[in-house]
Amino acid sequence: MSSDTDFASLALLPPLAEAVKELGFVAMTPIQAGCIPPLLAGKDVVGESQTGSGKTAAFVLPLLQHAVLDARELGALILCPTRELSAQVARELRKLGRGLKGLGVVVLSGGQPLRDQTAALTKGVHIAVGTPGRVLDHLQRRTLKVHRVTRVVLDEADRMLEMGFLEDVAKILKSLPPERQTAFFSATFPESIAALSERFQKDPVRVSIAGDSAEKPDIRQWVVHTTEDQKRQTLRWLLQTHPHESALVFTNLKATVAELEQTLAAAGSSVASLHGDLEQFDRDRVLAKFRNGSTRVLIATDVAARGIDLDRLDLVVNFDLPRQAETYVHRIGRTGRAGNTGLAIALCTPKDQHVLESIEQYTGAPISPLKRNTAAAAPAPAQPLARDAKMDTLRLSGGRKDKLRPGDILGALTGESGGLQGEQVGHIEIHDRFAYVAVEKSVSRRALDSLTQGRIKGKRFRVELLK
Repeated sequence: MSSDTDFASLALLPPLAEAVKELGFVAMTPIQAGCIPPLLAGKDVVGESQTGSGKTAAFVLPLLQHAVLDARELGALILCPTRELSAQVARELRKLGRGLKGLGVVVLSGGQPLRDQTAALTKGVHIAVGTPGRVLDHLQRRTLKVHRVTRVVLDEADRMLEMGFLEDVAKILKSLPPERQTAFFSATFPESIAALSERFQKDPVRVSIAGDSAEKPDIRQWVVHTTEDQKRQTLRWLLQTHPHESALVFTNLKATVAELEQTLAAAGSSVASLHGDLEQFDRDRVLAKFRNGSTRVLIATDVAARGIDLDRLDLVVNFDLPRQAETYVHRIGRTGRAGNTGLAIALCTPKDQHVLESIEQYTGAPISPLKRNTAAAAPAPAQPLARDAKMDTLRLSGGRKDKLRPGDILGALTGESGGLQGEQVGHIEIHDRFAYVAVEKSVSRRALDSLTQGRIKGKRFRVELLK
């Protein structure tokens, strides 16, 4: 007997219900239970809930339920603030919609050639996910036909407007057919979102979970008071004394990202950085290695870190305190997801004290000070900062366009020719023309040789070990 908060109560299409079951989804999160029924009923919705609460599935399932697959015409558009988040949403669409035969999804964002996106649009897709700038570019080039769009979603709408996309978003929404369903999903509901909703939505159902204390992630918050010239040593101490499989370190400046990567790498940490100057290929590589555990520490600015999606992120460090309290909440919300306990540690110098106080006032709770032995400010230079990552990452030269699926790669590695155990294979990530697979370090050379010499679906692919 299912309750009205179970996915089984939704009367989803059989392929969607099967995908939900296979992925282990049983009970909906509050934002899903509040938003999915009105979206299935065709109503406009404003969904307000914190990061990690299941917002993506809340709009992806209704979009897939209403997708008209017998015609290769664009019926739904999702706008995201960054290309990383666009890629993440597209992965969720393909994962939940894997049983829908012929489903076409395209990502329209910077960092990828326009010609490839145009070719996909010409061939015909059902759902497009993209950033406002690139979507508007396609609209102006007339390569994006929106006359059949009946559903549009703004994901992380507050961040989109914070990043200065209001004008582009308004132009896009005005270009769409007036008879459509419009949904906004956001962690907060500032006046700018309220004004946009009033302008472009019709009697929206508002679902607000942000203030529900029962839904707040389980995050321990600490602050370390330090000085500007001791911040790097303090960071090293934090990473060494607080065990973690993955840690995300936030800075306010791009220049600081590169400096910290050099510092931590020299100290023996498994570290990488994410910044706006990286080409899309390199950004994909960095994110894939972090997601699958080949890189344990990632240093990033807020903009560069958008779209990082991890069910288990052990530690978030605010190397620099953000100037906006809302940004602090968003940063630390990346840990403590999926029922796990998270840890967030902030470094505070004397000049940041007023920022800390404003964050505490905003969150309504003091952040506990974490004291340390100042005589042991940093690890000895010869002592490794952190144990090595458990996984290596292999990159294959085939992807979704080559009909590769995660199961194909897993089968090649664990079959007779591969000989690996299933638990020795980690996260598998499929892109259009390439794929990443995580394998335990102890068997990575064996996995590399096996995939290089063997075939997957009758094809041979180039394989490399990423360093």
